[in-house]
Amino acid sequence: MRASDSKPLTSFLAPRYWPLFLGFGLLRLIVLLPYRVLVWLSWVIGGLMMLVLPERRRIVDVNLRLCLPDEDAQARRRIRRAHFASLGMSIFDFGLAAWASDRRLERLVKIEGLENCLRPSQEGRGIIVLSGHFPAIEVTGRMVAKHMDNMAAVYRPGKNELINELLYRARVKAVPTQIGKRDMRQFYRLLKQGGVPIWYASDQAFFGKGATLVPFFGVPAMTNTALSQIAKVGDTVVVPFLTGRRPGAQGYFARLLPALEDFPTDDPAADALRVHHILEEHIREFPEQYYWVHRRFKHRPPEYEDPYATNSRAG
Repeated sequence: MRASDSKPLTSFLAPRYWPLFLGFGLLRLIVLLPYRVLVWLSWVIGGLMMLVLPERRRIVDVNLRLCLPDEDAQARRRIRRAHFASLGMSIFDFGLAAWASDRRLERLVKIEGLENCLRPSQEGRGIIVLSGHFPAIEVTGRMVAKHMDNMAAVYRPGKNELINELLYRARVKAVPTQIGKRDMRQFYRLLKQGGVPIWYASDQAFFGKGATLVPFFGVPAMTNTALSQIAKVGDTVVVPFLTGRRPGAQGYFARLLPALEDFPTDDPAADALRVHHILEEHIREFPEQYYWVHRRFKHRPPEYEDPYATNSRAG
């Protein structure tokens, strides 16, 4: 999809969409506030989210208990509280990515290792910019894409059409080509064409064709191993892209690591485990910023306990 695929907002004049228009309009005003004020507000919003979303709070507790067993209960509670503040901040991240000026974001975002993506792009190679579901991706992705006028991204549409449209409009300004999660034909075409960095993440639970149990923080998790097959297309390299927020109210960082060597192999599960280890190292550095509200360990075979069931020992 490209910008020309956008729907007119007049398609969403029904009263059920009015609260969303009002919310987005309010967000556009709020993100004019200083960044440090947005960070403070994120803690307020995060605290409210913890109160009104008890089921998501429970999922976070289960995930932290499974993935960070060496942390004591008090430390995990601190991470949980900071995580919900991070989720609150992700609302402002979107607003900044959509409406803030380049000048403002250039002061907030520190980019490291950009040459690791620019070099293969200039060489005309296929490039998979491999990331995970980190909330700062909206802002940092926009600023990285500013240095690459042909960047593409894989996205998964949500259930609300207006939110999809507004998110699409904001993202396509920075990343002109948006690839639907199921549109693998376009993905392969761009890789074969070469020179187009494509943002891709495979760190969420997956139960379709190619799903395999791969340890995530040592816990078996249903994982999409398609990356190994995709990375074999043409002369493709895989460049890890790690992103997050700097401590306090300093802003954001984006790290583009050197392309993975000897990747892929003939063992997709081993490749997926290697990717998990890269993500795990980053998550341990900033544990509150990973997307812990996602049920990462769902859809496992029957012989594995569902850790999110209310009667589960893990929950």
